[in-house]
Amino acid sequence: MTAAPFTFAERFRTLAPRYDVVLCDIWGVVHDGVTAFDEACDALARFRRDGGTVILVTNAPRPSEWVARQLDRLRVRADAYDGVASSGDVTRAEVAKRKGTVFHIGPERDLSIFHGLNVRFTAVEAADYVVCSGLFDDETETPDHYRAVIETMRRRDLFMLCANPDLVVKRGETLLYCAGSIADLYRGSGGDVLYAGKPHRPIYAAAFAAAAQARGGPALPSRTLAIGDSLRTDITGAAAMGIDAMFVIGGIHAEELGGNERTGALAAMFAAAGITPKTVMERLVW
Repeated sequence: MTAAPFTFAERFRTLAPRYDVVLCDIWGVVHDGVTAFDEACDALARFRRDGGTVILVTNAPRPSEWVARQLDRLRVRADAYDGVASSGDVTRAEVAKRKGTVFHIGPERDLSIFHGLNVRFTAVEAADYVVCSGLFDDETETPDHYRAVIETMRRRDLFMLCANPDLVVKRGETLLYCAGSIADLYRGSGGDVLYAGKPHRPIYAAAFAAAAQARGGPALPSRTLAIGDSLRTDITGAAAMGIDAMFVIGGIHAEELGGNERTGALAAMFAAAGITPKTVMERLVW
């Protein structure tokens, strides 16, 4: 498949007048899990001051209010966004509709997605379904550590709800595995998986609803831009929703793109993925 043309943009202000709404990824665009990106926050704040609406759309497996508190801790400017749509919110809505016991794969910090819900936890051998929000220890484990658990899940034909479809995330300079890496192993073995976040439609429905509420009227796809650093989630999701996408190079794909001649590397990457963003930026700056 031949990739469509794409353009480089040095500054967001040259694109901003085309759009009323920005659906912006968080991790890799706004911060790296350790430090807020001041230039990105400034760009979003300036877009809002000019009348735009910014909804941060994240595959974080936590409720949006918890995500907002993390943004505060990382000193992401409050004037950089109007609202947050999280994979955790979509997960909570799905869990609330289901009955039965849950086997949770993920760290203790993700238990916030179950707060206030009538959920009983149990071992995989007795569970009615599985919620995967991440690895138990993403600093020491890989998806291969979960093959025995996956075999048990397949033997019992359990449904899995994936609370974070990302495969990896960049924390500082380190790439860490996410829930999507386990969910993809399970689906590859024939397991039934529902992905709560990007690139799947439910989280975009939540984001558009948040934008409409903030604007006091509908958010038009033709005037909406998605910004992200992941081809698999951000750019693919935008294409599926029929909205423009801007790909930020300096995120999870930075190492594979190298340092100098990037046009050819990007074209090859987009062709291999069968998806091309409208615009490419090194990083989000005004």
